[in-house]
Amino acid sequence: MKFIDEAIITVQSGSGGRGCVSFRREKFIPRGGPDGGDGGKGGDVVFVATSQKRTLYQFRYKKTLKAKNGVYGQGNQKAGKHGEDLKIEIPLGTMVFNAETGSLIKDFVKNGEAFVIAKGGRGGLGNARFKSSTNRTPRFAQPGEPGETLTLKIELKLLADVGIIGLPNAGKSTLISAISSARPKIADYPFTTLTPNLGVVQTDKGEPFVVADIPGLISGAHNGAGLGIRFLKHIERTRILVHLIDISSIDTNHPLDVYNTIKTELALYSKNLAKKPQIIVLNKLDIPGANEAADIFQSAAKEKNIALISAITGKGVKHLILRILEILDKTYE
Repeated sequence: MKFIDEAIITVQSGSGGRGCVSFRREKFIPRGGPDGGDGGKGGDVVFVATSQKRTLYQFRYKKTLKAKNGVYGQGNQKAGKHGEDLKIEIPLGTMVFNAETGSLIKDFVKNGEAFVIAKGGRGGLGNARFKSSTNRTPRFAQPGEPGETLTLKIELKLLADVGIIGLPNAGKSTLISAISSARPKIADYPFTTLTPNLGVVQTDKGEPFVVADIPGLISGAHNGAGLGIRFLKHIERTRILVHLIDISSIDTNHPLDVYNTIKTELALYSKNLAKKPQIIVLNKLDIPGANEAADIFQSAAKEKNIALISAITGKGVKHLILRILEILDKTYE
């Protein structure tokens, strides 16, 4: 399934049914009064957040969605049937904006959360409602109110506790497959990961946590270079960041260049993003010369929070999970 994280759609709630103009016509009741029923209410457009959805793929081709109209009132004071609500399931982390004003209508962050985006029109009153001592035969009824029509911009920002970031080929997909049940595509060329992957990490020390493998970032990502700004937004909701660095990419003369490339992109995209708790993880400890490069990096970084792992062999991975849990616990305090 193609990963779709933005869409512009039009939604329309149902119009109310008109009220009925009717009079009783029964044998032996020569002066039957008005008996026109009310029209039914138009259906609402309701968005429902669910963990079963992962993308906005359903909006790729279907751009206009409409709830049912209310049914007209009938004689004998029969009210028209209400229009059926249109319930649309969307992924957790979906933000709905008014496309014309840019204002946020609703941010869906809880599973099962429902919100009426567009209210259906009220049904019109039938002529039976207007009978009075001064007007015993009202010959009019109300029309139904029209439904609401809104153009919406829908944006998905994945909900995860931990975001794994880094340059292409740092080993992000290998790491997420090592610590969770996620099985992303893994290969030895840049931009193997073209869409974010989510995995749930089960632990013996506390609650499981959700980790997101974000496609590789490069210099200029905040301006759209590479996969760029499209996926930076998916780490805005994470509580902590795991900054994964391929040990073989470390220049021993300028050991922090690789780290600073991503750090700069985060800061240029969002100051809040750059301030998130972060664990620096040096990956591929299994390759020749890894320990020497790691020592040089650690000396240059000094006080920074650094972990050493080999995602492919599993060395240091359990310790990394414990460190993630420790920092996550602090973010909930």
